[in-house]
Amino acid sequence: MLNRRETLKLLGVTGLASAAASGLASDAASPAVAGDSSAKLQASASGNTVSRILFGSCAHQDKEQPIWGPINALEPDLFIMLGDNIYGDTRDMKLLSSKYQKLADKPGFKELRGRTPLIATWDDHDYGENDAGYDYPMKEQSKELFLDFFEEPEDSPRRRKDDGIYTSYMYGEGDTAVQVILLDLRWNRTPISHVSAKEAKRRDQMGFGPYVPLLDPSSTILGEKQWQWLEAELQKPARLRVIGSSLQFISTFPGWEAWSLFPRERQRLISLIDQTQADGVVFISGDTHWAEISCQTEKCPYPLYDFTSSGLTETWHNMSPNVYRLPGCLYTEANFGVIEIDWTVPDPHIVLQARDVNGRPIFEKSILLSQLAAQR
Repeated sequence: MLNRRETLKLLGVTGLASAAASGLASDAASPAVAGDSSAKLQASASGNTVSRILFGSCAHQDKEQPIWGPINALEPDLFIMLGDNIYGDTRDMKLLSSKYQKLADKPGFKELRGRTPLIATWDDHDYGENDAGYDYPMKEQSKELFLDFFEEPEDSPRRRKDDGIYTSYMYGEGDTAVQVILLDLRWNRTPISHVSAKEAKRRDQMGFGPYVPLLDPSSTILGEKQWQWLEAELQKPARLRVIGSSLQFISTFPGWEAWSLFPRERQRLISLIDQTQADGVVFISGDTHWAEISCQTEKCPYPLYDFTSSGLTETWHNMSPNVYRLPGCLYTEANFGVIEIDWTVPDPHIVLQARDVNGRPIFEKSILLSQLAAQR
């Protein structure tokens, strides 16, 4: 979530940075796609074993993006974009399309699309507006632009969904099966509430945002159809499950957008992982404009890790407190995430590693796959 200070400004807190304004709705042309088809690469890779997954979020189309150089140099088996892939912030679909075009024109991004399977979900700024939810009026048109840009096949079930862009992929098979689940946290998300301007200013001084947790049982971040779909997905056989969430799942409530803003929904997902006996879950997330690894060990079936990588261009230095943050696993400059999986050993070894804009490792956490399983 970019424009956090703009959110406070709209609440009446002065002296904060400005953000992009919204335009008016209009017809849109489809954004450009790369010459070589990332969709074809993705289709051909779906049965292949993956050992190196890279991911990132928050890439402003008007800024230089040198980070694609070290990303391409690592030759990933898969790259996942977790939202704010552009900063659209508009109801004008021609303008939104033009911003996708700017991303398409980035040389490093072009190279990535031409050589690496690429999958994506969205967050608020590429969905259309800062912190937008189900009431964003242009979501159908925005969905079409998103799916066209990421070369979703015309016959894809993702295009036929009437409640978002959530989807899943399976790579490898048997003992090397990796399931990637990409959630949609925008299409069905109910409105959020905030504190007064005075309280928002006080919170900002402590690194907290202006929002308050939603305890109403009717409040949702996924919507019931997506919940039912997710339950079915978690019952599919897989050795490792990477759940891509545009917002942080494991974090102390920061006052900003996160799953902790919807505590009932957050606990529902933890309970669902337990009930479906879905071992091997690792969350990846974006949004924050810093990188960190969080881990929750209590009230869950096994340690749940959330590896946040943000942003590819965007940064933020007023980090929110997070009791789940692992010591030494925090970085506040441009970054991308790396997941390395060693399938050659009996107990596969997983390394979660953050790298900077030059490709240098910043921090990492090693996990044995056997640690991501409940004691039954």
